[in-house]
Amino acid sequence: MTKIKKGDIVARKSYGKDIIFYVKRIIKHSKGETAILCGVSERIEADSKIEDLELLDKKTIKENLRKQDRKIEERMSRKEEKYKIRIIETEERKIRQKIATGKILHLDGDRRYSQKSFNYYKKLGLNAIVKNIPEYKQPKEVYRLLKIYNPDILIITGHDRNDKKRNKL
Repeated sequence: MTKIKKGDIVARKSYGKDIIFYVKRIIKHSKGETAILCGVSERIEADSKIEDLELLDKKTIKENLRKQDRKIEERMSRKEEKYKIRIIETEERKIRQKIATGKILHLDGDRRYSQKSFNYYKKLGLNAIVKNIPEYKQPKEVYRLLKIYNPDILIITGHDRNDKKRNKL
């Protein structure tokens, strides 16, 4: 059996290998080893016992990524059909106007996820500003960025973990 190490691409057997992860780090403790995992295609962080992980080969990784991309492409094409371009008549000329959501400001601390989000916004033709800001700096930056960009929609992703220093349970 190949030893799993930092940077490896893996899946959790107990979850039916539903999500692929990269190993962010490995923590050694008295009961064995625990891997801290980050999603490759999805914005998720998890931990897992090393024994529950399966190292994925390049072919499986590529297939999984293609499947994820196809799923997203299908969703996006359904949305594009729903929000077709319409023609508005004015006295001077016809103006093509795309029905859009307004200006979006999206903040996230994960560079890969920020770039992925930006690419999807661009592909959908949405007016989005995506900023990669470490999560601990975001509270100080939100107000400043709101004043600069004046967005219609604010999206802040990546705050789903429990900060053990602040929230003692």
